[in-house]
Amino acid sequence: MTTTNRIPFLDLVAPHTELKEELFAVFESALKTGAFIGGPMVEGFERDFAGFCESRHCIGVGSGTDALRFALIAAGIAPGEIVITVPNTFIATAEAITQTGARPAFVDIDERTYNMDPERLREYLEVQCRIDDRGRPVERKTGIRVAAIVPVHLYGQMCDMDPILELAGLYNLTVIEDACQAHGAEYFSAKENRWRMAGSMGRAAAFSFYPGKNLGACGEAGAVTTDDAGLAQRVRMLRDHGQARKYYHHVEGYNGRLDAIQAGILRVKLGHLDDWNASRREVAERYRDLFAEQETAGLAPYEPDWAKSVYHLYVARVPDRERAIQHLTEAHIGTGIHYPVPLHLQKAYEYLGYKAGDFPVSEMVSPEILSLPMFPQLTGEQQERVVEAMVSFMAPEKTGALVGQMAHVAAAQ
Repeated sequence: MTTTNRIPFLDLVAPHTELKEELFAVFESALKTGAFIGGPMVEGFERDFAGFCESRHCIGVGSGTDALRFALIAAGIAPGEIVITVPNTFIATAEAITQTGARPAFVDIDERTYNMDPERLREYLEVQCRIDDRGRPVERKTGIRVAAIVPVHLYGQMCDMDPILELAGLYNLTVIEDACQAHGAEYFSAKENRWRMAGSMGRAAAFSFYPGKNLGACGEAGAVTTDDAGLAQRVRMLRDHGQARKYYHHVEGYNGRLDAIQAGILRVKLGHLDDWNASRREVAERYRDLFAEQETAGLAPYEPDWAKSVYHLYVARVPDRERAIQHLTEAHIGTGIHYPVPLHLQKAYEYLGYKAGDFPVSEMVSPEILSLPMFPQLTGEQQERVVEAMVSFMAPEKTGALVGQMAHVAAAQ
């Protein structure tokens, strides 16, 4: 087999080739008008993406990290307060928290979804916190007030939001969704008896449009969505040096604006996002069927009936991951790891005082998770090769150690 038959982990070329004329037109328009920052292209994308997310407002910013940081600041999260999130996420989640001056506190994840476990959140609030004389939770070990929750919709699947929002209401906490990997994902709210879009359930939400995302720019970009007009206006000022209007600065802000060319590119791509997400779900279903045929159904990610994942990543769990990667590499198949070290064990967060064993589920899955090729243009033939390589790696243990390890996941599906 030659490298020309390599199956990439991600294909960033095909969609841009398909849309070349439309994308060139965006660049040509910017050259003709000289509107490179702000203007009609940014406003048009903001309007369309707000509608896509079923939110009243969208504010384009420079990156997903900007989006989460600005949303937290605009929501009134103060320096020295605690924001709860998970250790199984990209570091930008925690960076956005600390860059507001707040302090992250972690709760563990659900082993099946890899997202925030509402029961661990409840346990943290009930056991590790006390309620002060104003009815606010305060972490016992640090004496710091808890102000917000950032649930991360990881790998393209939303968190179990009903119980998270219920706890937030009970403890008067702000919820800011980290939806950076969940463009178009949906959650069935039993409380409301309807499907809700990622980015529409918290007080605000942060999206990243890094090129590899389901909706990706040709560079860095991000957005905040919210129904709160006041919060939206504060984010608009924060992204533009705190300006209410040119040279009139109400607050000290940042340079976090969305470039017009990136906004135009995103607006073109947004028109194709539903189809691309549908294709990702078809790819995921094909993987599921192929793994089931090979008696390795436990390799397929778990999708609860209350979620419609958009499969930003297709994450399996395997023993001896390094050998698995080597095996797939030799078969000319690309892979990824998201993420190898939980945040509480990263050197950058030693000062938080966490130790190995504090979050056993995150620590258990982090050496085993392996992201397989996933993109809308992935063919059935390519998927058969991926599954064949995975099964050949597992043999002869495929009905032994793996199935035993993952039986509860397969049963849940």
